[in-house]
Amino acid sequence: MTESSPTALDIITTQSLHNTLPHKTILITGCSSGLGTETARALAKTGATLFLGVRDMLKGRRTLSDILDGSRVRLLRLDLSSFASIRHAVHEFLKHASYLHVLICNGAVMATPHEQKTEDGFEMQFGTNHLGHFLLFQLLLPVMLRSVDKEAGEAARVIGVTSSAHRRLGIQFHDLNLESAHLDPTEVPRLAYAQSKTANIYMMNEITRRFGSRGVQGLSVHPGNVFTGLQKYIDEAVLEEWRQPEMKQHLKSVEQGAATTVLAAVGREYEGVGGLYLEDCRIGGLVEEGYRSFDPGFEEHAFDEEAEGRLWEVSLGLVGLEGDQA
Repeated sequence: MTESSPTALDIITTQSLHNTLPHKTILITGCSSGLGTETARALAKTGATLFLGVRDMLKGRRTLSDILDGSRVRLLRLDLSSFASIRHAVHEFLKHASYLHVLICNGAVMATPHEQKTEDGFEMQFGTNHLGHFLLFQLLLPVMLRSVDKEAGEAARVIGVTSSAHRRLGIQFHDLNLESAHLDPTEVPRLAYAQSKTANIYMMNEITRRFGSRGVQGLSVHPGNVFTGLQKYIDEAVLEEWRQPEMKQHLKSVEQGAATTVLAAVGREYEGVGGLYLEDCRIGGLVEEGYRSFDPGFEEHAFDEEAEGRLWEVSLGLVGLEGDQA
């Protein structure tokens, strides 16, 4: 386990953000466990109003009982694998909030069995990790644009929690559900996760391109190598590889893994900045040739303006929208 990496709470302390953001509203997805939980705990220290998206309200209450207060920090029932649930969650959010300054797209599933589909019929990982967040963002875009304070120099931020796993696969526009007979069925779950994580990066880059001039910026975050509940479908052979000494020294705790997300969400150095890939609490660069799984850096296909625009337009159709909701 790496000892030198800061935790999410360290970011709040070093940025002197304790109780300094009572005027901000933040929505975080995937908060009932793992990175989302620690992201929420750290951001609660800022005094911001938090809406914490969870699929299971009972589990969410148990996990987050230390910060929930029913008004400033509250749960929001949200299942990213269901467009109906997303629309209902946005409806509920708008009953209680007039502004949204930060949207953290953290919720995800990983390496799910390929036969699993979302409620709307999409491959589970692409549908949940990308399309769910894409629809959520579109429905929240009007309130985010309204929350921009150009006079104060304060943009709205969308944070996409991606993964170095994106390096395995770009967007398969001809086969988004990865149903080709040419694919190894045992590899498809991991390839699908990789594709969904590339999609997360594309979405953040395209947000910046389309809405950055209007004050809404997108940032991609790789939290690092962290053991969370996401790994429940990973093969035992892969998990055993991660337990090896060389790999273990690069692992982060969940508290450390949430640090870059928190920095991207409220760090002063990223005010009004977008279209970046962040890892280890800094701007990442292109991965070196011959990299190992735990080496830093993004793959070249992670920044592709044509593919980003294409995925955006395809996604609008898949979630049933005729255009951006701006």
